[in-house]
Amino acid sequence: MQASFEFSSIGVIHSCFKQKFGIPRQPGLVTEAQASLELLPPYDCAEALAELEGFSHLWIVFVFHQSLRDGWRPTVRPPRLGGNRRIGVFASRSPFRPNPIGLSAVSLQGIVEQDGKRLLKLGGIDLLDGTPVLDIKPYLPYGDAIADARAGYAQAAPRASLPVAFSPEAEAQIQAAEVGYPGLQRLIEQVLAADPRPAYQ
Repeated sequence: MQASFEFSSIGVIHSCFKQKFGIPRQPGLVTEAQASLELLPPYDCAEALAELEGFSHLWIVFVFHQSLRDGWRPTVRPPRLGGNRRIGVFASRSPFRPNPIGLSAVSLQGIVEQDGKRLLKLGGIDLLDGTPVLDIKPYLPYGDAIADARAGYAQAAPRASLPVAFSPEAEAQIQAAEVGYPGLQRLIEQVLAADPRPAYQ
């Protein structure tokens, strides 16, 4: 059996999240979180994307590139358990994995050409800016959504729990910034309401 494999990035994520803090813990929790997936040559050809716009959602296979230096851990403390209990890494979605590969289901909002680059516009993302992408696959509801699936300690979806209010000064600054990022106030509300603080201090 082949023990190791080598992969090349097909693209890179340009995300609204420039640092790890504040990134949603799962895709789809912050619907206003947007990114562009810039496809790299030779994977940016129109032929490779034929019929992709017929799908509303995609799977993004990516590398946890900022976790590479930390290595993997056999047990982790997931935020869903308050960070107080250790579980096996394979029962988690922790980035500290033997192979630091992530998988996110995101919405496909369009495919555009901009400055000579082919970009996939994505929504509901949980991806850091600069994330290397290994592959994309269409989300197939009949095969990917399992109605009677069990989810162990994470059966229920997390709820946004924190109330969010803006000062008049903050609202004015957000309105000015929304020229370049429509939906910025809603993005901030969704991120803060989900309580991005670490589950344990």
